[in-house]
Amino acid sequence: MSIHPRGLMCLLALAGVAMLSACSSSGSLNVPQIRVDSTQARTYHCEGGKSFTVTYSNSHGGQSFALLPVDGTPMLFVNVIAGSGAKYVAGSYTWWTKGERGDLYNAMSGPDAPAVIAGCSSQAAP
Repeated sequence: MSIHPRGLMCLLALAGVAMLSACSSSGSLNVPQIRVDSTQARTYHCEGGKSFTVTYSNSHGGQSFALLPVDGTPMLFVNVIAGSGAKYVAGSYTWWTKGERGDLYNAMSGPDAPAVIAGCSSQAAP
């Protein structure tokens, strides 16, 4: 796996399958060892008027990934065990979905802190 120093500007061809988001030649992530079986983009509309698109990728080996913007920067989240719904983690952030709804949490805000982006509901992106 290699990450270019200018940061994660896109998720490019996880296992050579799909190109997601706008990519530049200097900012891409390639993981040729992971074969992606399916990819789906969903647009979320949240409390306070914030909207963003999350791209979900499911690998052949059972891993799932979510690419979503945090403070304007795309971040790659990895699925982890959840009591209910689907939970994805990247650094201190957790993206937790249950059905069509999702919330973004920051662990640095404390264990009982409210979501930093709350009340998001989704629809399939065109």
